[in-house]
Amino acid sequence: MLHELSITNFAIIDELHVSFAEGLNIISGETGAGKSILIGAVSLLFTAGAELVIRRVISRTGKNRVQINGQMATLANLAQISESLINICGQHEHQVILYSENHIDILDEFGGFLAERKAYEDIYSRHQQICGRIDKLEDLCRHREEKTDLIEFQLTEINNLNPHAGEDAALAEEKKVLSNVQKLADWSDRAYSLLYAESGCISAQLKEVLARIDDIQKIDPGLRLSHSDMENSYATLQEAALVLRDYRGKLVFDPGRIAAIDDRLDAINRLKRKHGGTLDAMLVRKREMEEELQQVSGVEEELLRLRQEKDAVAGDLREKAIVLSKLRTQAAAQLKDAVDAEIHDLNMPHAGFFVHFLSRCSEEEISYGPKGGDVIEFYLTANAGEEPKALSKIVSGGELSRIVLALKNVLSQTGSVATVVFDEVDSGIGGATAEIVGRKLQDISAHHQVICITHLPQIASFGGRHLRVTKRVVSGRTSAMVEEIDEQQKIEEIGRMLGGVDVTETAKDHARELLAAAKAARVSPGRGRRRHAEKSAHQ
Repeated sequence: MLHELSITNFAIIDELHVSFAEGLNIISGETGAGKSILIGAVSLLFTAGAELVIRRVISRTGKNRVQINGQMATLANLAQISESLINICGQHEHQVILYSENHIDILDEFGGFLAERKAYEDIYSRHQQICGRIDKLEDLCRHREEKTDLIEFQLTEINNLNPHAGEDAALAEEKKVLSNVQKLADWSDRAYSLLYAESGCISAQLKEVLARIDDIQKIDPGLRLSHSDMENSYATLQEAALVLRDYRGKLVFDPGRIAAIDDRLDAINRLKRKHGGTLDAMLVRKREMEEELQQVSGVEEELLRLRQEKDAVAGDLREKAIVLSKLRTQAAAQLKDAVDAEIHDLNMPHAGFFVHFLSRCSEEEISYGPKGGDVIEFYLTANAGEEPKALSKIVSGGELSRIVLALKNVLSQTGSVATVVFDEVDSGIGGATAEIVGRKLQDISAHHQVICITHLPQIASFGGRHLRVTKRVVSGRTSAMVEEIDEQQKIEEIGRMLGGVDVTETAKDHARELLAAAKAARVSPGRGRRRHAEKSAHQ
């Protein structure tokens, strides 16, 4: 159950701490006081035993921080945990029940065969994957000759050219050298002459320097110069001169080679534009096309294997679809009986609930869908003599509210959710029906914690713990606050809900009568509570 809710800086709530009890917890207050904000906070917390403390902080930038028992967690972790903790029934839930595509989910949840459905869904997903792969390969077969011809033509172009990685850059470098042969020859000739060839060249001058240093050191050893270092420098200059001479000897202007390079680069660049824009991209595409050609050549074998696998999976899928349909047929009758009993309790004595199979899975014919071979929609007849109508055609808000309550009560008895939250359960009802709904909520609270927002005194009178929401304005800012009220304050609050601005003694007397009647009802359980006890004993 939900023990305590703490909220800080959420909508018009600055800070509050609310404690909840077992049984039926009523939340009341003036319209706009902030009652639904409490439910919104609970819904936000659980979107997405031992004591469990959940903390969710949302920054002004919208970032979320979730802690579960003090440990950091993800929103996915939070959603997984909350599925078995709390069920919130508000305006959104009314819309969910109206949409026929959700009815099969409700039936499967009631029947308790979600594991069987999950097994079907897994096989269905695999079947769809195989069918998709077969479609692609069959399409490939239809265009195989055309595609094969294209791939082979493109590969032939590349293979005939036979480029290697980095070739375009190397050719561009070679062309640059050949285009500047005359400059390179002149510069290398001049450098060689300065170093070695002409009179007064650098190497000759350095040789003269070495001789003079040698003469000085013979007379005065005090000259601290390394003769070997100077000789190494001289040898280096000689080596550089020889390298320049050899380089110059290899420089030959070859216009034919330049033309050949241009042709080769043109051919490479033409294919580069067709296959990715770079030589590396073209070589990658070449490998891809070779792999595609292998795949195309083996497509018949792959198709044969996939078709055999499809037949095997289809047989398993058919078997699981038929089993699921039989389970649904049984569960549909049980759900009808259970909901009929509930709506009869809710002041709809002539109403009837029906589970229509718009399309049913059979041995002869199966139309596979993601949830099985059945299409289901809930129907209702609200009055004697009326034809059943789809829930989506129900106009009365009061009828819809009671259907939602009936379904929630039935489903809560089959699931493991500990806390059920109702918002707008009193929409479109009043008078005796409101009292009956209050009794029904009391019945549910016998085996679940119930938190209910209500505007109706008949429902509020059944609450075990009653929380009142009020608004106040401090320093120009509106904020909401929640307080638990005692028995005397309950009389005042229910009197306010019965009357107008001023709570009269007549309203208070009526409130006392409602509270006394609700207390008597708790002492003498209703049919819903007895039915749950009988079901538990039977199980």
